[in-house]
Amino acid sequence: MPSLRHAATRTLPMRALLFVAVATLLAGCNNPPPPSINNAVAAPARQYEAAQLGRGKALFQANCAVCHGAGAQGAFTWRVAGPDGKYLPPPLNGTGHAWHHPKAALKQTIRQGTLALGGNMPPWQDKLSEQDIEDLIAWFQSLWPDEVYQAWWEIDQRALQARR
Repeated sequence: MPSLRHAATRTLPMRALLFVAVATLLAGCNNPPPPSINNAVAAPARQYEAAQLGRGKALFQANCAVCHGAGAQGAFTWRVAGPDGKYLPPPLNGTGHAWHHPKAALKQTIRQGTLALGGNMPPWQDKLSEQDIEDLIAWFQSLWPDEVYQAWWEIDQRALQARR
């Protein structure tokens, strides 16, 4: 029969291993900024005109803020499906997933909405012009931190190259 001392020396390494495993798991739970896909090519400086940003903000406040929030912060629980299985509006301020999508996809989502995909967003193609949509996107992208914009720009460039 093993002694108590022998059993204690066997559990100590197991406890240390368990501690290291849990610490490693928890260290991976933070949300670092999105990685740059290609550090060799920097996105060009954002050159929005004040008038474009003003139009985009006004359009956003009039049409989008009721769902996405005045600061484009989205619904607090946007990552959790509601009782109907649908997700609430995501943030568009760079803290959500909008930056994962190339500009063509952002424009298509605004034009067509997400109702056909099981979402809640109505189509805006009959209410917003192409210029309105460009202005809206420029406004909410102006809220994005530089590293988020850089990551989005690289995604957009790859999408443009794939379409050629």
